[in-house]
Amino acid sequence: MKNNVGAADRQTRLVVGVLLLVAGLASLGGLLGLGTTVGAGLSLVGVVLIATGLVRVCLVYRVLGVDTSDTR
Repeated sequence: MKNNVGAADRQTRLVVGVLLLVAGLASLGGLLGLGTTVGAGLSLVGVVLIATGLVRVCLVYRVLGVDTSDTR
């Protein structure tokens, strides 16, 4: 698959993904009072952002026709 996630987008996804994953795991562990459903949701979104940042392909971008990569 052709990359459609650019460098700045990738860095943002990785940083935000890690932050959401940590917050989600902290919530699941009882360190934050957000509840298990919110914790699971934050963890899931964090993992998806990290994965799309690592592989540089976003399926939502593909469906919407968005391409933030430098190669067009």
